Amino acid sequence: MAELRMRRRHRLRQKEISALASAINASMGTETFTENATVDRAEGPGYDVIFVDGSLLAMVVEGEPFLTIRGILRYGASKRYVTVDMGAVKFIANGADVMGPGILEAEDSVAEGALAWIRDEKNKRPLAIGRSLASARDLRGKPRGKGVLSLHHVGDKLWSLEEEGQP
Repeated sequence: MAELRMRRRHRLRQKEISALASAINASMGTETFTENATVDRAEGPGYDVIFVDGSLLAMVVEGEPFLTIRGILRYGASKRYVTVDMGAVKFIANGADVMGPGILEAEDSVAEGALAWIRDEKNKRPLAIGRSLASARDLRGKPRGKGVLSLHHVGDKLWSLEEEGQP
């Protein structure tokens, strides 16, 4: 597995932490870290990553903060999800984009161009984070083509970063 290089890691101030947590909480319908947590931000390839108390739990993609898969596993999320059938799981877990025929459900707050998290229909566990190519209504009825572009999935460099003990 190739190494993921982080640059310019720095500690955030309480005001910055509060604003970041509020944005994530509002968009994902969860309750995450508080301003009392130790939060660092570092530049990664294509996005910034957020370390909360040494664990990589969030990312900022084009200015939009969002939890990583580990972040969703820790804090949960009730918004911005797309549910796929079990036949799509192995492909998505290997980094494939989400195709229309595999989409069973899309939560109402999923908008075109917004970040969304992908979950399986059986366990409701996060599989990937991606950028939606259509609104929730359009995703639900998408007969073919790509529905969500994959940015981060279980087993990728971002996922493996914490497993290797590189906070």
